[in-house]
Amino acid sequence: MSEKTNEKAATPSANSYLAESVVEQTKSTNLLEQLFSNGNKLITAHGGELDVTDETRRMLALFSDGTYFVSQDHRFDGLVYNFEKTIKRRKILINPAEYVSQNEINAIYAYAERGVGFAKVEADEFERMQVQIDFINIVARAASQKVSDVHIIVADATTVLFRVNGMMVRQMEYNKEWGEAFVRAAFASADISDANYAQNEFQGAQKLGETPLRGSEGKLMLPHNVLAIRLQFNPIAFGTQYLVMRLLYADDNPNGSSDLRALGFGDREENLFYRLRAVPVGLNIIAGPTGSGKSTTLQRNMIKLLQEKNYEINLITVEDPPEYPIPGARQMPVTNANTEEEKEAEFTKALNAALRSDPDVLMVGEIRSMSAAELTFKGALSGHGVWSTLHANSAPAIVTRLRDMGIQPYLLGDPELIKGLISQRLFRKLCPHCRKSVKERKGELSYDRLKTALGDYGIENTFIRGEGCKYCGNKGFSGRLCVPEIILPDAMFLQLMINGDTKRAIDYWISELDGRTLRDAAIERMLKGYIDLDEVERWCGLLDQRPIY
Repeated sequence: MSEKTNEKAATPSANSYLAESVVEQTKSTNLLEQLFSNGNKLITAHGGELDVTDETRRMLALFSDGTYFVSQDHRFDGLVYNFEKTIKRRKILINPAEYVSQNEINAIYAYAERGVGFAKVEADEFERMQVQIDFINIVARAASQKVSDVHIIVADATTVLFRVNGMMVRQMEYNKEWGEAFVRAAFASADISDANYAQNEFQGAQKLGETPLRGSEGKLMLPHNVLAIRLQFNPIAFGTQYLVMRLLYADDNPNGSSDLRALGFGDREENLFYRLRAVPVGLNIIAGPTGSGKSTTLQRNMIKLLQEKNYEINLITVEDPPEYPIPGARQMPVTNANTEEEKEAEFTKALNAALRSDPDVLMVGEIRSMSAAELTFKGALSGHGVWSTLHANSAPAIVTRLRDMGIQPYLLGDPELIKGLISQRLFRKLCPHCRKSVKERKGELSYDRLKTALGDYGIENTFIRGEGCKYCGNKGFSGRLCVPEIILPDAMFLQLMINGDTKRAIDYWISELDGRTLRDAAIERMLKGYIDLDEVERWCGLLDQRPIY
């Protein structure tokens, strides 16, 4: 940690994490200088005494005094084994290996190569290296907890928060100077971004996995399970800076699984999705707020669709950017744009190209503009199956949202065109080992609301979060599950929604189309012991209140 870091303000967990291994402390100038002091040389460096390949150099570092570091990800690699055999055969001094991270190996080589003849690097250059390593270490810590978003707020002090299972959790605190340097380093790390960082402007960027940090000879890498990071830079009033980093994981579905049940869907939802995939033409839209799992649900359905069609269809996706791999699909990224206007233009261009590329099914990552919406409908009108996502509050609200975007009513009212309307939320799953009966809340308002809504049956079958145990990491929750509402609309439902008669449309959906709302789906899972009372009320409102629909 650099000297500018407010170590007193940092939490013990932050300090212990950032100092877990010896070379991670090479962020300290003194430690790196000590490694290279008294004529000690990095003999595996470019131009060093040992002629090794770049691939070997990625895995290890050997100094002339015998100090030997190996990337912990490659400790059993054949190249490492062969290198050690060669060194011992040549009787070159080598100490027992110290196992460190890939980024720490890179930091050593960066330090060596930036100094002429292994001289000291400039102070400001080394500080930039330190902050870049801090960037990767914080991402690695977040990735180890499967954090969805990292929030960096730079004011009088710098606060780092993780969104864990949908909840904001304060992690650590640094001083303002460290935060400002961190935000600049994050921007510099991006593979796709505006040319220059502008503190007082809203800017977006993206960092891709398995690629070097732009402008860094040290080639700091993202953790192996992080596919990419979406970066959003925001100016806040009174000089505050605000960075949000969305982590996209490469291993969420490593084997190309199409299992919807693993996401939390039951027999009912699986059957409805099967019916939607079986229809060869028409538009299916999955809605929900940011972080509700829309992209994952879409990915699983596309993998399942390809499997059901024996990979004999041409599935083309247009995404900005592609979030998860879909084996068997042609995934077209929109990456060569900086401003929102350029992104919209490139997205439209990519959609047009996809429509001219002989697709059977088209997947549009997100409908975010009128032009994208029009082209999406054009694809469905021209005899293709189309799947996409949209930001909307509920499944019925998808129609309202599209109408508000400017889609003509005659298109929205066509049940041969509008095939599936889906909305979903992610609920934290109770740990089955330490959950407690809701009876322990007797006398509290939440207990009374549950009894009013569901009677004694609800009291007998509802659980709440426990104190935590070894199985859930003392959190009381064990992952999250998806709870959806799915509409297969007909002409009557669509016309009622277009006319603005939402109440009648929803009553018709429930009574005539065998519909089930998100609230009812969540209550079902609560009564099965999967989620607790607080989670249901968090997403669906108080149980003793009349539902919105």
